[in-house]
Amino acid sequence: MASRTPEEIRASIEANRNELAVSVQKLRNEVAEVTDWRKQLKANQQAVVIGAAVVGFVAAGGVAAFGSLFTRRKRHRAARGY
Repeated sequence: MASRTPEEIRASIEANRNELAVSVQKLRNEVAEVTDWRKQLKANQQAVVIGAAVVGFVAAGGVAAFGSLFTRRKRHRAARGY
């Protein structure tokens, strides 16, 4: 391999620095876009609303079902005379 002059080495290092700076800036922009939860929420608003409704329905049903377990036990005990 032919030896490079100090000027060529410096130029190569500077070119690599510039490429790295561009890559880092590109990465920052991509990370900012991916982590922008408001933008993601706005883009998927219908799915989020449907998901929230389902979770609310299941949670309310779960609470009601859990409560009915205790109500049934009380009725069952009352019917047996406990």
